[in-house]
Amino acid sequence: MEKKQIKTYTLTEMKDKYIGKVGTSERDEYEYELNMDVLGKMIKTARLERNLTQEQLGQLIGVQKSQISKLESSTNSATIDTILKVFKALKADIHFNVTLENQYIQLV
Repeated sequence: MEKKQIKTYTLTEMKDKYIGKVGTSERDEYEYELNMDVLGKMIKTARLERNLTQEQLGQLIGVQKSQISKLESSTNSATIDTILKVFKALKADIHFNVTLENQYIQLV
């Protein structure tokens, strides 16, 4: 009896098939939301490593505990200024990388 080969797919192939190809609005929205989710998890991890409550972190940057909670669960509504304040309060470095027409630019 001949063994049947199982077709495997890469993560990129699966995203292309089920979410949309790179450059489509669906794929761009997915990638953006994924990045914001990761950023929120990074904020929470850094806060916990510093042994701070959401309320304490909020006090350090002048916002309510609820805004810290929102940042950690979904940073979609956060401004870059707020994100920078959070990481500064956490004494954590943050780096933004931007590519413009194949030119790599790094903001620190």
